[in-house]
Amino acid sequence: MIQTVLDIVAIRKDFPILNRKVNGKPLVYLDNAATSQTPQQVIDAIVDYYSNYNANIHRGVHTLSQEATDAYEQARIKVQKHFNAEKAHEIILTAGTTHGINIVANGFAAILQPGDEIMVSALEHHSNIVPWQMLCERTGAILKVIPMNLEGELVMAEFHKLLSDRTKLVFCNHVSNALGTVNPIEEIIDSAHKKGAAVLIDGAQAAPHIKADVQQLDVDFYVVSGHKMCGPTGVGMLYGKEAWLQKLPPYQGGGEMIAEVTFEKTTYADLPHKFEAGTPNICGGIAFGAALDYMNAIGFPAIAAYEDELLQYATEKLLAIEGLKIYGTAKEKTAVVSFNIEGIHPYDIGSILDKLGVAVRTGHHCAQPIMEFFKIPGTVRASFSFYNTKEEVDVLVAAVEKARAMLL
Repeated sequence: MIQTVLDIVAIRKDFPILNRKVNGKPLVYLDNAATSQTPQQVIDAIVDYYSNYNANIHRGVHTLSQEATDAYEQARIKVQKHFNAEKAHEIILTAGTTHGINIVANGFAAILQPGDEIMVSALEHHSNIVPWQMLCERTGAILKVIPMNLEGELVMAEFHKLLSDRTKLVFCNHVSNALGTVNPIEEIIDSAHKKGAAVLIDGAQAAPHIKADVQQLDVDFYVVSGHKMCGPTGVGMLYGKEAWLQKLPPYQGGGEMIAEVTFEKTTYADLPHKFEAGTPNICGGIAFGAALDYMNAIGFPAIAAYEDELLQYATEKLLAIEGLKIYGTAKEKTAVVSFNIEGIHPYDIGSILDKLGVAVRTGHHCAQPIMEFFKIPGTVRASFSFYNTKEEVDVLVAAVEKARAMLL
C-alpha cells in the first residue's frame, strides 16, 4: 500500500544524524542535492554485512562468499525492479553516476567517427560535460549544446534545430542539480531516436524524487548515484539497453570481467560482469538495495508531493526577503532553491548559515556554464528531502535574514 501522507516525526527518527548539533544549534540539513542522509535501516545493512558475511563474491565456494554473492545479486534485482529494466543484466553496478557516464563515453570512442555530432544540454553537471569533451578530442566528433533560457529551462525549439542525421548521442540530466529544473526527457528521447541517435540520461538528481521507468522512457542509458537516495557513497547504477551494452567494449580490464584468459587472447564475460572488473563495492551494493527498499516503503508519490509542498513554502518565504533572487524558475522543478542576495557573495551567506546550524551548498555546484549564463559567481543552494520540515525552512529563512543584516 502506497502512503499518501508522510509521518515526518517517525521518518526523522530513522536518521540518527538529524539529532546532532552544529555550532551549538540543532542541525538543519539542506544539502540533499549533494548527498542525502542515511537511515538506520541502511546503516544496519552495512553493519550486518561486515559483522556476519564479509567475503568476496562470485569466486568462492565457501558459505560466506555464497551469502555475499546472493545478497549482492539480490540488490541488483532490487535496482532492476525499481527502475523497471527488462533484465537484471542490463543493470551495471558502478561507483556512481560519473563512473557510469565514463563507461558509456569510453565505449563510444570505438564507435564515433570524425564529424559525428554529440549533444549536451546547457544545464549539465561537469560530470556530464567533461567526459564528452574528452571523447570529442579522441574521436574528432563535434559537441553541440542545447541552450537554456532565463527561467532555467532548455530551449527545445533550438534542440530540434540542432538534431541532424549526424547526431549519434544525446545526453541530458533528468533534473538540474543547480536549479532543480525537470527537463522534458521524454521529448528529447523520442526526437533523438527518430534521428537514429542514442540517449543517455543523468538521473542523479531525479532519482531521489522521481521513480524513472527506463522501459517506458525507452532510454538507452540511465545513470544514478546511491548516495543521493539514502544509500552510501561509492555505489551507483548504469542502466543500458542490452543491445547497446553488447555493442560497447569493456571500460576496464581485470578479474571478474573475463570468461577465459590466455596470453594470446581474452574472452570477455557476459553481461553485467563485462563492465564490472575487479572486486566491487559489495557492501555498498547491498546497502543501495536496502536504501531502495526504505524509500519504496515510504512511497515515491508521497515523497514527491511532500517535497513539492516544502519547495513552494520555501520559495514563498525566501522571496519575501529584500534583495533575494531565485535562479531557476522553471514550471517543473524538484525541491531545490538556488538564490543570491544582491550585493552579498554566496559564500559569505553560507558561512553564516553554518554558524547557525544550517547546512546549504554555495558556489557553482559543478555547473559553471549555468553560472556564466547568469553572470554570477555562484549561488546559495538549499535542497530539500522528505525528512525536512517547514519548521526547518523557517530556520533557514531566519538565518538568511540574519546573514543579510550582518553583511549589508
